[in-house]
Amino acid sequence: MEDKKTEIQNCLAVLKKGGIILYPTDTVWGIGCDATNADAIDKIFALKKRAESKSMICLVSDFKMLNEYVEEVPEVAYDILKYAAKPTSIIYDDPIRVAENIIAEDNTLAIRVTKDPFCKELTKRLRRPLVSTSANISGQPTPASFSQISPEILKGVDYVVNLHRSKKSSKPSAIIKLGNDGTVKVIRK
Repeated sequence: MEDKKTEIQNCLAVLKKGGIILYPTDTVWGIGCDATNADAIDKIFALKKRAESKSMICLVSDFKMLNEYVEEVPEVAYDILKYAAKPTSIIYDDPIRVAENIIAEDNTLAIRVTKDPFCKELTKRLRRPLVSTSANISGQPTPASFSQISPEILKGVDYVVNLHRSKKSSKPSAIIKLGNDGTVKVIRK
């Protein structure tokens, strides 16, 4: 029997020690860590064989947490998120209080306010944003289900969440870039 509470406790124990987890998100299976821990973020870059110049998405539990990690959330972000038909990550200017190595070269960070009950509870209990990057080696296809995740990824994380393993993943989130100057650009539909 899958037990969400136990899984959250197991994840928190690993995350607080700087470990990385493999977990189901509101979109695809993700590799995650505490977004304020630079060493843990480095482990994810190494596991994915991903260039550090490629940034990753973070999950937050709610608007309050979002505001703690972005210098200034543009007003339009709330409307976009309120009316979005699918999970939507927004790239914000001037992220704050996160590890330097998760911030893109142009001083931006993609953040998604998660609606997934497991991710919401986990980020709320962690009290920090959670890195969320697809569970694949860079350049390989994003796994559509848990069974498609490569052994290399499974062995490379410190903990694998034992929930929703039979569920098909949906598509990756939409990504919208919001500039503090009012510009809105759709990066991924």
